[in-house]
Amino acid sequence: MSRIVSVWLPRWPIYRFLAVQAISPVGKPIDPERPLVLAIAATGGLRIAAMNKAAENAGIAIGDPVADARAKADGLQVRAADSGADDAALRRLTLWATRYTPTASPWCRDPWNEENGTDGFFLDIEGAAHLFGGEESLLADLAGRLNRFGLPARLAIAATPGMAWALSHFNAAPQSILPSGDEADAIAAMPIEALRLSGESRAVLRRLGFKSVATLMDKPRAPLAARFADELLRRLDQALGRIDEPLIPVTAPPVYHSLNYLLEPIISQQAIVTRACRLMQNLVHALVRDQVGARALRLSLYGLDGAVKTIDIGLTEPTRSVAHVARLIDLKLDALAAMQDAGFGFEAIGLAVTRVAPMPARQIDSNIDRHLQLHATAENDDDIAALIDALRQRLGSNRVRQFEAVPSHIPERAEKLTEVNGETFQSAPAHSKDGYWPLADDKTRPLLLLPQAEPAEVTALVPEGPPRRLRWRGVTYDIAGAQSPERIAEEWWRNPPLYPPPRGTPPRWRGGDPVTGEGKEGSLTRDYYFVEDGEGHRFWLYREGLYGRETAAARWFVHGLFA
Repeated sequence: MSRIVSVWLPRWPIYRFLAVQAISPVGKPIDPERPLVLAIAATGGLRIAAMNKAAENAGIAIGDPVADARAKADGLQVRAADSGADDAALRRLTLWATRYTPTASPWCRDPWNEENGTDGFFLDIEGAAHLFGGEESLLADLAGRLNRFGLPARLAIAATPGMAWALSHFNAAPQSILPSGDEADAIAAMPIEALRLSGESRAVLRRLGFKSVATLMDKPRAPLAARFADELLRRLDQALGRIDEPLIPVTAPPVYHSLNYLLEPIISQQAIVTRACRLMQNLVHALVRDQVGARALRLSLYGLDGAVKTIDIGLTEPTRSVAHVARLIDLKLDALAAMQDAGFGFEAIGLAVTRVAPMPARQIDSNIDRHLQLHATAENDDDIAALIDALRQRLGSNRVRQFEAVPSHIPERAEKLTEVNGETFQSAPAHSKDGYWPLADDKTRPLLLLPQAEPAEVTALVPEGPPRRLRWRGVTYDIAGAQSPERIAEEWWRNPPLYPPPRGTPPRWRGGDPVTGEGKEGSLTRDYYFVEDGEGHRFWLYREGLYGRETAAARWFVHGLFA
């Protein structure tokens, strides 16, 4: 069974507000020794959402109108609550807590878990407590670090999130550990509020005389289910471990994870890369064992001040290369300038493999020549992937692109630029009859295709004859030879007929009649020529429009250049 840590931070909004005011004061100075409340807009005016100890001692309660609170405490300090900032700060703190376990779940504001509150988080420490010397040592370390941050906390460990939450809120000791199997005896003595029920359900139970969980446990379940739907029994069963209560981690749980706690903080980039290499070496054994390679990595740097810097690295192809990962981390640190705000240094560093892909061992071919050929191809693919990875880390993940073939015979539509990632990367075009790229021995397509066809002046002996002279970009070329034209018409499915046609009339086409050209707008039929002048310059140009059918005066364009 799991072991769950419940971390409750009483007065979390107040402590977060005071911490922000200490860094960047806004408005009048705050005296933390005097009554302080945070208010939210509600029906009937402002109401109290959070308060400090001095305000509580003055008799103020959560939910009181601000006007009543001012009457109870002279000189009451009132500030606006910021639930969004509270949640964001809690998520950052939960991310920091991943130094203890990869599974850390904040108590978020959602309709499914609203009764958890918004002032704490869960940690699933199953299999991780021994790294800190046991559960007691882990709690002591966690409590000490939170106290240094100025966040007094109540901590509890139990087998279920519901039981751990109840202990952290209602147990007398600020730190408690409940052995597995003792959930029923422990929760029986607690009030019904320990079950994390809605306010309406709690009010009904107390009106019916149920004040403790023990008075509910021996009652028939059917009447309770009929009166409280599934809420009451679900919460009770979750606390006792009869049904699961899944946690929503603050970050996606890694597939493989390695964490290193440092005796002394590190600051330099070289030290970070060195430690990351050691962590990757630890992960390689598990990757080889499972015949997989890393496709996405996350480097986590835990600062002494509680801040956590995360660096995500995507790889084009799966890898287990320590040197390759170290180079990518070094490039990423350079690009992000993460070391400019290292503070007092980093006390822990973690490396997680968040996505993997199959990477089986390569079979050695018995044919030596064939083996050498395959080996060279594989090495070339690896080199290309390594280059793409390096460019992505330095320039940005969305700035490296590749050409992707498109099933179209219109030249400018036959390819497109797509972002390179592990899903779209093509180590080599499909030079086959089934592929969309031209065949390897196809010399009818230019090496350079211009972004847009450029107009040119062409002289021909007859209107539909090959060009004899070309003037392009202010330079005149005398054509020495030209290959017969390749005719490319507009794709008919981009020019569908308008249905239904009027009775007794032929169908009308959106772009004009594809046969007669009547009413045609947009692309016209093209006749492409491969021409060469006397000095060896070779061009790919086309004549637009069929003379006498689509146009009365055809136009010429240069579309590409050959080497």
